[in-house]
Amino acid sequence: MAQAHADHHDPNVYYVPHSSRWPVFASVFLFVAMVGLASWLNQLSFGKPLFFTGLAGLMFILFKWFGDVIVESLKGYYNKQVDVSFRMGMVWFIFSEVMFFAAFFGALFYARQFALPWLSGEGDGVLTNEYLWSGFTAAWPTGGPEAIGGAFQTIPAWGLPLLNTLILLTSGVTITLAHHALRSGHRKSLLVWLGATIALGCVFLFFQAEEYIHAYKELNLTMASGIYGSTFFMLTGFHGAHVTLGTIMLIVMWLRCAKGHFTKDDHFAFEAVAWYWHFVDVVWLGLFLFVYVV
Repeated sequence: MAQAHADHHDPNVYYVPHSSRWPVFASVFLFVAMVGLASWLNQLSFGKPLFFTGLAGLMFILFKWFGDVIVESLKGYYNKQVDVSFRMGMVWFIFSEVMFFAAFFGALFYARQFALPWLSGEGDGVLTNEYLWSGFTAAWPTGGPEAIGGAFQTIPAWGLPLLNTLILLTSGVTITLAHHALRSGHRKSLLVWLGATIALGCVFLFFQAEEYIHAYKELNLTMASGIYGSTFFMLTGFHGAHVTLGTIMLIVMWLRCAKGHFTKDDHFAFEAVAWYWHFVDVVWLGLFLFVYVV
């Protein structure tokens, strides 16, 4: 969104932002970050500092960009039609996130239900097994026919994963209570329950980091541990990134609530973050079931 040009806007007119420099700057810093990341992964000396430079620039641009959106909202530029547009945009964004994780769950399903049985000689994979991977039998978890990454152990579902499940489910309750407090006009309760949600998100991330450290140092479970290691860290890692983003958004909402930016009837930004957080909760339930338990 662009910066507002005036302090007043006709509520009967659909607000269309004027020209803005933020999308251009954001694209430049995103490009710098991606070049830096690619260089870092290829062990080039300038890759790491270039990546963090681009990332820092992108964070600054997003801060300024969303700051403009907040100013426009507080000045009353957004009428009911704009609110509907925001809601539709958020719905489509969450739908794209559903498809994002569906692709990864699909990769896990394909590996377990099709690829491994074929490699072990089932169906049309008889010759593949006989001539390439003789003696290989389908089992899960596995590092594949060549046991890529060496022997490893998996993380028991009923330890930290179960605890993290309970933490996220509890956070879903606390953010719902915060929403009810907002709609009731109880700012103190709102800040307490929203703060509790933020704390639970941080605790979840802490335990996730502890789980990764334990997997790498004691279980020899790494991203190089064949198909199991790659799918495990791909799914849990991207989910952790979404929890991190969600926690940051919750912190921003807490600050805005503390400043009184929302009313009982006008608080879609809060609702959007709540939708996103519930989405993160649901994805984790799928992860817990299909990655840790089954």
